[in-house]
Amino acid sequence: MAEAQQRLQALSEEFQAIQKDLQNLIASRQRLEAQRQENAGVEKEFSSLKNGEKIFKLVGPVLLEQEKVEAESTVKGRLEFITKEMTRVDKQIEEIQAKLEMKKTEILQIQASAQGGGSQGPLGDAPKGKAAAARGR
Repeated sequence: MAEAQQRLQALSEEFQAIQKDLQNLIASRQRLEAQRQENAGVEKEFSSLKNGEKIFKLVGPVLLEQEKVEAESTVKGRLEFITKEMTRVDKQIEEIQAKLEMKKTEILQIQASAQGGGSQGPLGDAPKGKAAAARGR
């Protein structure tokens, strides 16, 4: 019984660590989304500019004039990078969520076996009511 408690404690700590990783990834995803929206707004603003209007770039405390083609290229490059990063982070989030589910299942199995006095059914879970009796036939 003490062994099951120790294993449960270790799994619980692993579960919490994975949850923290997931929270960090979600925060990262939210920052990327904010950057994407900001750059998409800038890109939209470029399309509404008339020929001859000037574009300025803030560099430190100074505004420097920038060519429209160069500014558009920079923003387009940022958007591509941000989109790729969002895809990468989304994949990591899916992987972490799968790990979380596996840990959750493992924790529930240990809890069930500890509550059931250690007896397990053929599927590794503690037998319960009529379903257990039907499996036993």
